[in-house]
Amino acid sequence: MKIGMCMFLWTTHVGSQHDALLADIRATGFDGVEIPVFEGSPDDFARLGRRLDALGLERTAVSAIGDPTLDLISPDARTRQAGVERMRWVLDCSAALGADRVCGPLHSVLGQFSGQGPTADELSRAVESQQLIGAHAATVGVTVGLEALNRFECYLLNTMADLAAFIRRVDHPNIRAMYDTFHSNIEETDPIAALTLNRNEVVHIHISENDRGVPGRGNIPWEATFAAIQDIGYDDWLTIEAFGRGLPDLAAATKVWRDFAESPEAVYRDGFAHIITHLQRLGLNQARHH
Repeated sequence: MKIGMCMFLWTTHVGSQHDALLADIRATGFDGVEIPVFEGSPDDFARLGRRLDALGLERTAVSAIGDPTLDLISPDARTRQAGVERMRWVLDCSAALGADRVCGPLHSVLGQFSGQGPTADELSRAVESQQLIGAHAATVGVTVGLEALNRFECYLLNTMADLAAFIRRVDHPNIRAMYDTFHSNIEETDPIAALTLNRNEVVHIHISENDRGVPGRGNIPWEATFAAIQDIGYDDWLTIEAFGRGLPDLAAATKVWRDFAESPEAVYRDGFAHIITHLQRLGLNQARHH
């Protein structure tokens, strides 16, 4: 098992000003970090990758689509093509970073709604877009972990069952699913079954509390969640995702208007201890301790 920390808590663009923070995340015991891919060039991310190498941190990537002109399910072919090109750029940056996966709601525009549920045509267009993205993902050696979001953040894919069925329609080895404890807690009648029943599609897991604060302080059924992680044979990234109100662009999307912890350090230090405690209870190992 690898334990990661998503940098969304601080920024959407990791730079040299975060070196001391990254070093402390490593010193805390994390195997790696999840790096936002929203701006910059592949060369920028290659440089960041070298800094992470020097710090001894592995990495995954995360992104989202916030611009309606990049809508992968739009009826307008040029808009969809622009979205596919944007995703190719995200994949190129992720590969340059040295990440083997990029995760997030990379299927539709975050916070965009039609006033109804997804239509058959929208789902068909989404499948076609993902197949094009998958082809490029395979070329650069990166896997896309699509994320189902709660109904207040998107409308295309809200549940793990819908996401898994969508992944099967796309039918590309580089287009897979991720599981997020926060979103599942909102949308699933049985969040644990949502993981176990869709285990074959899941390649990444976000550890996120019900308030998106410090993992372990809220009402997510952690004991059952970690037992399910063990039961399905998952042995990959467990990445903490938490949010604060320090980033107006993210707060507008995630609707975070107050602080959920006394400090960012509490989130990653207490969150790490929370994960380690559950892994040890189940006799599971963290990768760096193998």
